[in-house]
Amino acid sequence: MNKAVNILNKKAKFEYQLLDQYNAGIVLTGTEIKSIRLNKASISESFCEFNDNQELFIVNMFIDEYEFGNHYNHKTKSQRKLLLNKKELKKLNKDVKNSGLTIVPLKVFINEKGFAKILISLAKGKKTYDKRQVIKDRENKIQLDRIKKI
Repeated sequence: MNKAVNILNKKAKFEYQLLDQYNAGIVLTGTEIKSIRLNKASISESFCEFNDNQELFIVNMFIDEYEFGNHYNHKTKSQRKLLLNKKELKKLNKDVKNSGLTIVPLKVFINEKGFAKILISLAKGKKTYDKRQVIKDRENKIQLDRIKKI
């Protein structure tokens, strides 16, 4: 079994200030998990939200159609349920409603038992001046590394 599945959301650290992180399971069909094992998925434009029954769903997660799936294939951008403990769901729901935070997916991976898991984070959006500071720090670090090489 291929355990090198590592689908990342590279924009998340730049766009948000990450607070708490949770590992959640995902409810998937057969062709969806096969596509994820082939690294044919993306979470760069996705986010998480609660429905009326206080269940957490991931929205806009793109999973490419499985090429050998014929007419049993899945929809590429459907909502997928995330599996967490009740205590964690209540805490996340309270934080999202009261303080205006958001839930952002960071990484999709396959655990040692072969199940697809997703690392989600409670996040607060950064302002534009925070983002400029991150870019400035990154450029300064690159220039220092160049000087050290000489």
